[in-house]
Amino acid sequence: MSGDRYLRYDPSIEQPQPDEAAIIEAIVSSIGRTSAASFNTYHHGIRQQHAKGVGYLRGELTVKDHLPDHLRQGLFATASRYPIIVRLSTALGAIKSDRICVPRGMAIKVLGVSGPKALADDNSANQDLLLVNHSSYVSDAKAYLSLQRDVERSLNTPDVVLRGLGIGARVGVPLAEKIGIPVPLVLKGLSDPGNNPLGETFHTEGALRFGDYVARLRAVPASEALRRLTGQPCNDGDDVVLDSVARFFRENSANYDIQVQLCIDLQHTPIEDSSIDWPEDVSPSQTVGRITIPSQIADSPARRSYADDCLSFDPWRCLADHQPLGSIMRLRRDAYRMSRTLRHQQNKTPMIEPRGISELPN
Repeated sequence: MSGDRYLRYDPSIEQPQPDEAAIIEAIVSSIGRTSAASFNTYHHGIRQQHAKGVGYLRGELTVKDHLPDHLRQGLFATASRYPIIVRLSTALGAIKSDRICVPRGMAIKVLGVSGPKALADDNSANQDLLLVNHSSYVSDAKAYLSLQRDVERSLNTPDVVLRGLGIGARVGVPLAEKIGIPVPLVLKGLSDPGNNPLGETFHTEGALRFGDYVARLRAVPASEALRRLTGQPCNDGDDVVLDSVARFFRENSANYDIQVQLCIDLQHTPIEDSSIDWPEDVSPSQTVGRITIPSQIADSPARRSYADDCLSFDPWRCLADHQPLGSIMRLRRDAYRMSRTLRHQQNKTPMIEPRGISELPN
């Protein structure tokens, strides 16, 4: 497939709204308040999204050989192998029971990546990729501010209420969307079916630069043991997700294919509105690499403490060739920085950026 049919990256493809800076400032202020509130609850600093870790893994990313020119971009420019750290999580900015069904997350830290970085103060040699098990997200910064305000208002909502809302949302949200009724973003999140994360396909929550092009990335289960878990419920216990992940990796290895969808044009594959899926018939997914995760202990106390309290994952910790693009991605530059800074201050823990896979505890 020729690269001629894909949109070439140019800074002008991003079109921030005039009030975007003020909206991002309001989001960051709200994150400060929710961070203080969660610290008062747990007496411990936690992430303001994807707070609950449900698996801590080491593995390897292999970049495919003999890729066509339009796919040999950035991290994927040459056939290589990179050690990776993977943190699986659930989406709430609180430590809640897994009986509350919310989206699943996969954060990947690729170690030993060389090249110019997107941010001048990024001194690491790492590339972070943050993915969730939904192909689309909220539309833009304004919509995210509405979601953040809903999150702030619902901090003290009892678990039993959240579970009840989730049961109703799983029935009501698809019906409402079918007939065009707007649905609050919090209810959309609670409508997640709560399946085993290991069988899920994970997507970037927006677009990013892909060297000369623009792309969305995803991680797709490639090994049969993972595919058997696709669509399997995993919500019948308070900590059933971590237990299921740990049990799986005690006996199994896992493979995920890393695939890209390239932007065709800003009408059919937009970058400023992250709520719009990029159709596969317009831009088919193309495989550029494979993640291999061997059998291991995925839930040791030392590994959990290191990943939850010392590590951070940030879509803006990246090569310049993979700079996040669009409204949602731009707001995350300041939002993630605020969240991790407050967390490390509250816990009085160092902000560690690993230089090798040996730094991940066993």
